[in-house]
Amino acid sequence: ILLPVENKPNRAWWIGFIVALCGAGLWVFAVGYTFWYGIGAWGLNKTVGWAWDITGFVWWVGIGHAGTLISAVLLLFRQNWRNSINRSAEAMTIFAVCQATIFPVIQMGRVWVGYWVFPLPNQFGSLWVNFNSPLLWDVFAISTYFSVSVVFWFMGLIPDFAMIRDRAKTPFNKKIYTILAFGWGGKAKHWQRFE
Repeated sequence: ILLPVENKPNRAWWIGFIVALCGAGLWVFAVGYTFWYGIGAWGLNKTVGWAWDITGFVWWVGIGHAGTLISAVLLLFRQNWRNSINRSAEAMTIFAVCQATIFPVIQMGRVWVGYWVFPLPNQFGSLWVNFNSPLLWDVFAISTYFSVSVVFWFMGLIPDFAMIRDRAKTPFNKKIYTILAFGWGGKAKHWQRFE
């Protein structure tokens, strides 16, 4: 199980990495095109309030909900074999929420002033966010969903971090995984608290 963590990447990993890098490059080109020509490139105009951005947003939120549903059902039914599937499902949820976040941000138009959705002191004096705006509620919903998903994902990884810590070959890796393991020792009391 720890072979990918403890060893250098093999040829299949590099092929997958290069394919993913090409996909990320295509994404950067598409987002750059949208920034350069405006969100009208998605079909957004005076008569259409939402276009490709809402489709992408709802798609990725749905994928995130699927990951949460999978891990929740397995947890509720107390399936002992659920751990590896739970980690994958929660990681899928985190990735999907990150992807969903992109679409409302880009839809705002002037992304470089996106910080205006937060109630921060700024150059306009007492500018507060519009709590009637659906974009603001997207910020609240996505940040809450992301935070909870990261906590569920991280909690499931604590015993694994401890196992990697115990097998670490370099002092630097041992220190990093010691921090990530939160003092996990695998004792019965630790498992009881974990459950």
